[in-house]
Amino acid sequence: MKAISYRAYGGAEVLEYGDVRDPKVGPDTVLVKVRAAAVNPVDHKCREGYLDAVLDPVFPVIPGWDVAGVVVQPGVAVPEFTVGDEVIGYVREDFLSRGTLAEYVAAPVRTLARKPRNLTFEEAAGLPLAGLTAYQVVHKALAVGDGDVVLVHAAAGGVGSFAVQLARHAGARVIGTASERNHAYLRELGAEPVTYGDGLAERVRALAPEGVDAAFDTIGGDTLRVSAELLAPGGRLASVADGSVIGLGGQYCFVRPDADDLRRLTELVEQDVLTVHVDATFPLERAADAHRLSEQGRTRGKIVVTVDWSAEGEAPQ
Repeated sequence: MKAISYRAYGGAEVLEYGDVRDPKVGPDTVLVKVRAAAVNPVDHKCREGYLDAVLDPVFPVIPGWDVAGVVVQPGVAVPEFTVGDEVIGYVREDFLSRGTLAEYVAAPVRTLARKPRNLTFEEAAGLPLAGLTAYQVVHKALAVGDGDVVLVHAAAGGVGSFAVQLARHAGARVIGTASERNHAYLRELGAEPVTYGDGLAERVRALAPEGVDAAFDTIGGDTLRVSAELLAPGGRLASVADGSVIGLGGQYCFVRPDADDLRRLTELVEQDVLTVHVDATFPLERAADAHRLSEQGRTRGKIVVTVDWSAEGEAPQ
């Protein structure tokens, strides 16, 4: 099959498009014909070796953890899905090798759920990782509820935009940081926008003089420290970007595959509670350009890679 892969850590230039070994379908896996796969900031961090301490690479590595596609073959121990089912997945394992930037992926069944009926494959591919991250932080780590004032950083990005929508659905008032060009977008999502940079704390305090009940950090560093200072008494703090949050009394969160959570996200999408904004799409052979765009950190919503099936071949056997 065709795929994007890399044989050593490095920049986007190490990504190669070409033939790789077809995936095997294990008892608890599902062979999925990939229609679209999202690119996330973690992808270039994996590619550059920043997660080497926790995820062993098995080279060549096919990058990508998000997928939307069609079931080709369920494993012998998988009654949940049948051939032809449209699915989404956050296909992360505890090593780097069998990713989603490929024509096919053998996905562990625990990583999959049915695709929302009202989304295109491109939109659906943008939901799993970012949506699960936002869901697990907003509802589990921060326990956001009715009447809370919530600060969400990088609120126009993939994770941030879902966090805004989920917090609003929970009844919270949301303040979101973003560049000025994304302020109108945040207002559409129901957030009150504030600009990044010097004076951030003062701008947030002007909107929430008594502090915020919960802060969701996606940036780390100074942004995390400012977030801690903006908490009201008893406020909750969580970060997906900086482990030093623990020393500030908060929680460090690394998203985990969870089929139940993914099914809940699908329900929320089908109820029109959540929307997915796709900022840019690239064909599979140009996935390196998608990585480069992601590294700039200025994306509104999601970056998606698509697989062209206009001239279909045979599925792996």
